[in-house]
Amino acid sequence: MTFQDQIRQGIPSVLPPKRERNPKLSHAPKRKDILSPEEKKLALMNALRYFPKAWHQELVVDFLSELKEYGRIYMYRFIPDYDIFARPISEYPAKSPQAAAIMLMIQNNLDPAVAQHPEELITYGGNGAVFQNWAQYLLTMKYLSEMTEEQTLHMYSGHPMGLFPSSPDAPRVIVTNGMMIPNYSKPDDWERFNALGVTQYGQMTAGSYMYIGPQGIVHGTTITVMNAFRKKLGSGISPAGKIFLTAGLGGMSGAQPKAGNIAGCITICAEVNPAAARKRHEQGWVDELIENLDQLVKRVSEAKSKQEVVSIAFLGNIVDVWERFDAEGLFVELGSDQTSLHNPWAGGYYPVGLSFEESNRMMAENPEEFRVKVQESLRRQAAAINRHAAKGTYFFDYGNAFLLEASRAGAEVMAENGIDFRYPSYVQDILGPMCFDYGFGPFRWVCTSGKAEDLRKSDQIAAGVLEEIQKTAPDSISQQMQDNITWIREAEKNQLVVGSQARILYADAEGRAKIAAAFNEAIAKGKISAPIVLGRDHHDVSGTDSPYRETSNIYDGSRFTADMAIHNVIGDSFRGATWVSIHNGGGVGWGEVINGGFGMVLDGSVEAERRLKSMLFYDVNNGIARRAWARNSGSLEAIQREMERSPGLKVTIPNLVDEELLKGAF
Repeated sequence: MTFQDQIRQGIPSVLPPKRERNPKLSHAPKRKDILSPEEKKLALMNALRYFPKAWHQELVVDFLSELKEYGRIYMYRFIPDYDIFARPISEYPAKSPQAAAIMLMIQNNLDPAVAQHPEELITYGGNGAVFQNWAQYLLTMKYLSEMTEEQTLHMYSGHPMGLFPSSPDAPRVIVTNGMMIPNYSKPDDWERFNALGVTQYGQMTAGSYMYIGPQGIVHGTTITVMNAFRKKLGSGISPAGKIFLTAGLGGMSGAQPKAGNIAGCITICAEVNPAAARKRHEQGWVDELIENLDQLVKRVSEAKSKQEVVSIAFLGNIVDVWERFDAEGLFVELGSDQTSLHNPWAGGYYPVGLSFEESNRMMAENPEEFRVKVQESLRRQAAAINRHAAKGTYFFDYGNAFLLEASRAGAEVMAENGIDFRYPSYVQDILGPMCFDYGFGPFRWVCTSGKAEDLRKSDQIAAGVLEEIQKTAPDSISQQMQDNITWIREAEKNQLVVGSQARILYADAEGRAKIAAAFNEAIAKGKISAPIVLGRDHHDVSGTDSPYRETSNIYDGSRFTADMAIHNVIGDSFRGATWVSIHNGGGVGWGEVINGGFGMVLDGSVEAERRLKSMLFYDVNNGIARRAWARNSGSLEAIQREMERSPGLKVTIPNLVDEELLKGAF
């Protein structure tokens, strides 16, 4: 069968033979045994309902074996025979070009060069899944091949509920992931209901089909590290020879060394998973790989003395590095952590003193002891960081729930008031006041032709648009404008593409709409040969309500509400998005955040231009309005400027209160 025939087929007509996992790929850790005997029966019934009854006797043995061995039913025997990667859009069998674009994006998320655990359908973060099992993938691709412009596919946590009649103006796909009743949103609830096959953790861009490989976070990390060094060193001082010490080389965190190189510092990134560390080294995302702590100390000392710009992956535990650098007197200018601490008990964080293999066994066979080890490790790590901070290290939480989990472990990370953390999140200090409050956030696009020349042309178009806007931009956003112009001018040189021909930059509402309109015009005139898919990271001004990350610089008491993210997805859906998604969890953990995203296909049409102007405007300004109401000064400036530019926009503006009036009132 051809690739197109296999897509159209969906569930195969003949039961494929049992197959083993590919030992050359990274695999998800075994999940803990959490289901009761009755629940295990239910999990098997839930899995078998995808297949003809005649296959059940054979498949029940297969699926029970997977459940026992891995803690989940992935349906490995249904992994397709064809290679999974982002093909040119013309190669997908589809009645709707929008559906073909979504198929391309799904396959990019599951490309082994992009995905963290591709055979478990996990894109990044240890549990950020596109689907729960391979039957869901097969059915979804089949539905997309059949979809017309008057149907919408509704996705329930990876399960394709079906095609429903709609209209050409409606989204082609609606995605929800992990949308639990609030009282059932604890970490063990995810373990249980995911094992039952009824929900999944979509992370952010994984479950929204909008992940573009590590490039997606390289840019945000670059902007963060550049601005962090400005805070630490002062403007105009080079970070060459200065240390940025962090951890994690998985899907998202794997971007850190490349970002450090672009920012111009020494980056040391510890990683306990040999496969992840070597993968990033082989891909060229990190310059050097060191497995010995003595050798690391020697190499870093040399790099500091020579004022080098270099990135180093240390194959080992970050706690050992923090402690050894403290003992050696190696000064760390900048420190953070990007392990997946939103998922601390199931592979997101590996405790010091245990090997990678020992940890994986313990988390499955003795989860309570593993929890104890993790919390001991967090206390040691925080203690070492505190010693560095006392010497002048600027440490910030990278939104991975490090400070949250360290505090729960009893580590000394609380401020003197006992309420706040002693270290800021990067959103509180950097991205919030400098970017999000003004509407700057991670705008991204994918050239569906798969041609590098189309991406190159789109880079040139985006740079030209930003340079034109910069001429009249206010001083408050001029630095962010220049950082992104520099970024996009140098993007190709930095070899950021992994998987699809994709790009990302930070832009505000004006920039996003003008870049998108210029893309659409270029497609209409044939200067770009195929449609472009627009999207963004959920990590943005408007898409995510996350009190310890994206909305951590909202101080009016509303940071624990999720109205903004819900309004964002609903508002985008009727303003022209091709698909929308809303997730529980992502980045900081299940039950800790609600986040939403979108995808939009530009095909060069007048209709696409109308939709992009309407949707992108709302997608950004919804968040700015909320931040302005919270009295964030940058957002107040930005929304006033937008209302002057857009007469149809009328936003409720707060009356600022003189706090002197409240002194002695209580």
